[in-house]
Order: sequence, then structure tokens, then C-alpha cells
Amino acid sequence: MATLAQDSAARIRQITDTVPTTTHRLPAYWDTACRTLAARDAVMAMLIARYPEGTLTSHGDAFHTLARAIVGQQISVRAADAVWGRLEAQLCRVTPDSALAASGDELRACGLSWRKVEYLQDLALHFAQGRLGETLFAGADDAELLSRLTEVRGIGRWSAEMFLIFHLMRPDVLPLDDIGLLRAIGVHYRDGAKVGAGEARQIAALWAPWRTVATWYLWRALDPVPVAY
Repeated sequence: MATLAQDSAARIRQITDTVPTTTHRLPAYWDTACRTLAARDAVMAMLIARYPEGTLTSHGDAFHTLARAIVGQQISVRAADAVWGRLEAQLCRVTPDSALAASGDELRACGLSWRKVEYLQDLALHFAQGRLGETLFAGADDAELLSRLTEVRGIGRWSAEMFLIFHLMRPDVLPLDDIGLLRAIGVHYRDGAKVGAGEARQIAALWAPWRTVATWYLWRALDPVPVAY
């Protein structure tokens, strides 16, 4: 009789065998959203014109996006990129299989805290056991997904919103817990003054139903390269 570990390993292999290598899909709504935002908001018009080459992209790999969100929690984009690079060097490819096969010490040596090591391996187990998967992701609305994802250890609202943006490319996500977004809103809409979540929500009301796109351009204005998860 197969053990739980054997069952999990078999399911992981099935999942990872069907996960595509790194690919990039462009959201079909992007051009429409940009035209609408530029017509409504002078700041958005300026940012969209400043970064004509950019667009939101998805790797097409749910585990990849959630794992990167865990890695990126409470650290800078540059630091997160460095940790992720070391993870890829250690694991060859960051998948549920490789994350569960690695020891805690190996993951810790890549720059993860012990808490993030636990989060990453718990996330891998959710995929291995079928508690997370594309059927759930495709069939649920934003509110349901936020609720389900935040049941996973280490996946708070911010991480779940990164998943909605960067994996599912949902068009109207506004991650008000994101420090970079609030900072960018302050710079571009309030002459550099600090902006709270409530004020940011009021400013962002003009962007609906394309708040994901507006968020991406505000992030783009802060960093030398586009943000990706």
C-alpha cells in the first residue's frame, strides 16, 4: 500500500510534469485599459506614455507566483530577486517537488528565514495534495480566491493579491497593503506626501475596472525593471 509520502510525491510529479516552463502571456484587456485610464487620468496618461514597452505578464505557473510572493514578503524587490536567484540555483527549478525535496537548511542558505522555509514547503504540500490547483483558480471570483488562498500558512492578503495580479491577471485588483503602491500614489498624486489606504482607495476609484493596470504602471515608475512574480 502506498504511503502518504509516496502519494504526495506521485501527485507532485503529475503537477510538475504539466506545469509549463517559463512563459509570458499578455492580458487581452491591456490596450483597452490603457486607453481608458489615459483618457480619465492625466497622471496615468503620463505614465503609460513613459513606459510604452511594458505590460503585465504571467509565467503561467501558479506555484511559481505564490512561491515568489512568499519570498518577496517584507523585503525589497531587489532583495527578493537575489533570494529567488539563489533558490533557482539550488533547486534548478522552483517547483513543489524540488521545494519538498530540499532540506530546511538548504532553503535557509538561499536567504529565506525559517518562517519562510516553513511557508514555502507548506505551500508545496498544498499543491501536492491537490488542495490548490487550476480548477479552483479558474472557477472562483476574486473574493472567494482571496478567502481560500489566505487559509494557507504564509499567504496573507498581499500575497493572494499578487497571485490575482500576476498569475490570473485579474483586471481590477488594488493591493492597498503594498507599500510601493502607496508610495507611488503619494509621489504622483500628492506631491510626495504620505498616503494611507483610505485616501489611496479614493484616488483609485477613477481607475476601476482597470485598477490592476494602474497599479502596474505606478510600480513601474518606482523600479528600474518591471515587477514580476
